[in-house]
Amino acid sequence: MIVRAEEPITLIGGAKASRSAFEASMALAPRVVAADGGADAALQFGVTPEAVIGDFDSISDEARERIPSGQLHEVTEQDSTDFDKCLRNISAPFIVGIGFSGARLDHQLAACNSLVRHPDQRCILIGSDDVVFLAPPSMRLQLTKGSPVSLFPLGAVEGVSDGLKWPINGLNFVPDGQIGTSNMALGNVDLAVTAPKLLVILPLRFLDEVARSLQACNARWQD
Repeated sequence: MIVRAEEPITLIGGAKASRSAFEASMALAPRVVAADGGADAALQFGVTPEAVIGDFDSISDEARERIPSGQLHEVTEQDSTDFDKCLRNISAPFIVGIGFSGARLDHQLAACNSLVRHPDQRCILIGSDDVVFLAPPSMRLQLTKGSPVSLFPLGAVEGVSDGLKWPINGLNFVPDGQIGTSNMALGNVDLAVTAPKLLVILPLRFLDEVARSLQACNARWQD
């Protein structure tokens, strides 16, 4: 394990991330780790990451020079993404990731894949307009009536819900069959699922609520 923290971690990737996303993440998770080229983004935001993890194929020479060598952790294998390498090597209450939802759809899909591959990590990814995270075994979200709630499976999973316009009770979710996008909250939403396979996508304005809810969950998935 490269980073062990008792506080939440902001993890910065190399895709474009806004100043507002950075500030929102830092308000929840003031310690900063970078995934490879995310080191350059961190420096541009005025922060030196306490650790940089990745295969180092995109970090700039300037960033290498500015960041102490003891904080650069190269993981040379090419069978996983830098985001995946970070999830394997960070221990923290939860992680807020920015810079992983840029213009390349393949990168976004790979990041979602890693959320499911490491269910023991409680990680929220911030996009330009939304947040995505892996549903824990059970949770309550304090949402407002009419808020969009999308559920997308990356494997076979079932669940029960209360507070959704279209309840998921009795549905068998699979990536190539039943999905749950474009649902709607009637107010507070209770959700329980059978396996660590269901992604939840909510508007960005609920970032703080998602962080609160994930921290409040006692039940956890095991890797």
